[in-house]
Amino acid sequence: MAGRELDIETMNKALSSTQISEDDKDNEDGVQITCFSEAVNDVTLHFQIMRLAKQIYAWIGCNSAKFGHLYAAAPTKPNNAVSVSCVLGGASDNTGSAIARRLVLKTGLNVILACNIPKNTPMLEADAEKILVQKLISLGYTRQKPRGSSS
Repeated sequence: MAGRELDIETMNKALSSTQISEDDKDNEDGVQITCFSEAVNDVTLHFQIMRLAKQIYAWIGCNSAKFGHLYAAAPTKPNNAVSVSCVLGGASDNTGSAIARRLVLKTGLNVILACNIPKNTPMLEADAEKILVQKLISLGYTRQKPRGSSS
C-alpha cells in the first residue's frame, strides 16, 4: 500500500514542478493540466487531463500510478464516425477504447487515453467514464449540443 501512495506522490511532485499553465483557459496555445482522484466502491481512481490546442490527453489509473493501455481516437470524415486505435498494450484488452470513442464524440477533439482499469469490470469502467466526463464538462472541454437535438 505504501508503494502505491509513493507512486502517486512522486507523480504529483513531478507534475507540480512543471512550468505549464493550469488556469489560463483563454490561452488556446497553452496546456492546462488537471489531476484528481475519486474513491468509488473501495477503489481509488486517479485521473489526469491535459488539454492541448486541438486534443485532450487523459489518464485513468485504478489503485496505482501504472500507465495502462494507450488509445488514440479521432473524428473521421465524411460521416462523423470515430476511429480508435490501441497504440500501446495488448489488442485483446479493449478496456478504455469505448471511453476514448465517446470522449471524441463529446468533445469533438482528438483524444489520447491511457487507461489502467482492470479487465472485466464494466461498472468500474462506467464509473470512471462518468467521473471523467463530469470533470471535462466542468472544465468546459466538451462541445455544446446543438439546439433542438434529441440525443
